[in-house]
Amino acid sequence: MTPLHWKLVVDSRDAATLAEFWAAALGYVVEDPSRLVERLLAAGQLPPDAVTERAGRRTFRGFAAVRHPDDPFDEVSGVGAGRRLLFQDVPEPKTVKNRLHLDVHAQAGGRDALVARLEALGATRVREHDQGPAGHWWVLRDPEGNEFCAT
Repeated sequence: MTPLHWKLVVDSRDAATLAEFWAAALGYVVEDPSRLVERLLAAGQLPPDAVTERAGRRTFRGFAAVRHPDDPFDEVSGVGAGRRLLFQDVPEPKTVKNRLHLDVHAQAGGRDALVARLEALGATRVREHDQGPAGHWWVLRDPEGNEFCAT
């Protein structure tokens, strides 16, 4: 069987802001769909109210994605073809614990520095877990309250 292409989709209140947080947290790149947006607008295939501007570029309203900087991507659409997170705005707020979360791994001995850097980007510490040789990690929340772990 050929491996499937996939992305992790995260519901959000502000897709662009959450994408910027995760791009900075992971060392990823915020995708730039501006060439595709311009082409779709010019062809009348995208209504103007489906577009917004961010950092001087036109982008899809309510959607933003980040990709690993070394992975391939489509030059026209800006869409990554590898490790990728897509954020999509939804009307309802987050109300319960995530059923799926990311674990962000530090370099050996660098967990405290990683947690401090994530906090500086807008993450919040929730609780620390120390299970001795079995593992030591922090549960954090991103700026919209989504839980993740830093190990």
